[in-house]
Amino acid sequence: MPELTHLRLERPSEGVALLVLDNPDLRNAMSDEMTRSWVSAVDELAADRTVRVVVVTGEGSAFCSGGNTGWIASEPDATVDLLRTRMIAFYRAWLSIRRLEVPTIAAVNGAAVGAGLCLALACDLRYAASGAKLDVPFVRLGMHPGMAATYLLPNVVGPAVARDLLLTGRMVEADEALRLGLVAGVHARETFLDDVLATAAGIAATAPIASRLTKLALADGGHADVESCLQWEALAQPVTLATADLQEGIRASQERRPPVFTGH
Repeated sequence: MPELTHLRLERPSEGVALLVLDNPDLRNAMSDEMTRSWVSAVDELAADRTVRVVVVTGEGSAFCSGGNTGWIASEPDATVDLLRTRMIAFYRAWLSIRRLEVPTIAAVNGAAVGAGLCLALACDLRYAASGAKLDVPFVRLGMHPGMAATYLLPNVVGPAVARDLLLTGRMVEADEALRLGLVAGVHARETFLDDVLATAAGIAATAPIASRLTKLALADGGHADVESCLQWEALAQPVTLATADLQEGIRASQERRPPVFTGH
């Protein structure tokens, strides 16, 4: 694993990987160094078959304050083509987490702003600490949304709520984010990361092949129609029925004990 800058990779429990955005002095803004480290870490996790779930959180009081876009304002004469080339590389670097086949969880410990919120939206599940603020303020800054905001936000909360948040640029706190479906749960700050890691450990304890295939089935809004769903499930479910984990799951249920899945 190459050395990481502004990012930590930890393994808090079996099967669980924790990525910590670690630039608290800048509220975990996505620096160039952090971006390069993020790509390296995602590549490492994608190749590690012992990883069953990935959790992303921020060091300090913020989750992520978004893109470090000082270079945009400092280069008013930059051409559209140059800006586009930079932006699309930046988007693809951070959205690389979407190619992980294992479930991903954003532990939104504090403010998640702009591209920082989009990073959370790119994860499969989101949990927020009480009082966390979530914001896509692009139009208030005079710019069009980026980092797949106009795709990811409607996919998570539906088109009506996405229009509200993207067109007003208003901030929502954790409790409203829960009501809107932006996060799946809100936890007290004192126990927040422990609570999310407990959820992650529970996911890591499920059958890995079934978990991966279920994530793939649900990707990008799921199936186009019921028939597509049936065709997928008629193949994917037999794949899991042919595993040793299926036999272990049935035995564990009969013996009233927790199953021990191996991914085979």
